[in-house]
Amino acid sequence: MNNTEPLPNPAKRKRTGLIISISIVLPLLLALYYFLPELTKALTYDLIGLNPGSHLGQSINFFIYDTIKILILLFLISSLMGVVNAYFPVDRLRIYLTTKKLYGLEYLFASFFGAITPFCSCSSIPLFIGFVKGGIPLGVTFSFLITSPLVNEVAVAMFLGLFGLKATIIYTAGGILMGTIGGIILGRFKLERHLTDWVKKVQENSIRENEKWEGEKTPFIDRLPTIISDGWDIVRKVLLYVIIGIAIGAAMHGYVPENFFTEFLSADKWYAVPLAVILGVPMYANAAGIVPVIQVFVAKGVPLGTAIAFMMAVVGLSLPEATLLKKVMKWKLIGIFFGTITVFIILLGYLFNFIL
Repeated sequence: MNNTEPLPNPAKRKRTGLIISISIVLPLLLALYYFLPELTKALTYDLIGLNPGSHLGQSINFFIYDTIKILILLFLISSLMGVVNAYFPVDRLRIYLTTKKLYGLEYLFASFFGAITPFCSCSSIPLFIGFVKGGIPLGVTFSFLITSPLVNEVAVAMFLGLFGLKATIIYTAGGILMGTIGGIILGRFKLERHLTDWVKKVQENSIRENEKWEGEKTPFIDRLPTIISDGWDIVRKVLLYVIIGIAIGAAMHGYVPENFFTEFLSADKWYAVPLAVILGVPMYANAAGIVPVIQVFVAKGVPLGTAIAFMMAVVGLSLPEATLLKKVMKWKLIGIFFGTITVFIILLGYLFNFIL
């Protein structure tokens, strides 16, 4: 008996395969991200057999965990920004932000958005790339990049429990204000010419893709392969920078002793705040990881403002971040960015010491 039902055409089979693949891979990536801390500990300490209390064990665990975490975030966020770029009128938003007088509110909104995203400095860079790719003004993207690692809900909750409401409000408001003002100042410098050629090429491709999608009523499922491919392409091109950056951070995390810093940051030294910022730059940790450390600093006599300045330098001005940013910025722009934020953090440190 002949089967009269038509066989699915290749395009339909391709769509079905794509949907099945995404429905399997996406939950697996999310599950891996959720259970990653336990999995990396099991791999480092149980399977490899390293001592959890050793410098090498801590460094290797840190390297494995952060590398996998950032690569997952990089792929997911880059793909998500691809969806946004395909459907959201980013170019219209860019024109609105650059032609309308919003009196700095766009910088405040970007800074606030950075505060509610739970990313460290390296994890914030995928969104930064997405913003630049979408044509959002560079100063606005800097507002996000400045605030995102400094302020998040986990750090705020820990601050509230360890240092009280007043210190928490001052810390949170100071971080958002620094992102807003820093983005405004950096935006005035017209620094787009110091972006790397790779970013400029990504921007051009994004504009062409947006024009293509606008001119065609292409179903989302047919756009998805290109979006995913572009997301993976970004991961592939920054992979080396991620590995080098996390390796530097892992070495600092495992081998730099805490007591080294408390010895030089006592309240009677006028240079304690700038020294804290300088010492914090080579370190690398997220805000949630460094808050317990600065609690130890304060308990040993380091002023809270100095300790906060140190924390801000660790999470917002790390060498691994500079390494990752090298893919999207030229060294001159990285220097301007780091220099501007360093000055702001030092001023905030002195202000916090005066207020607190």
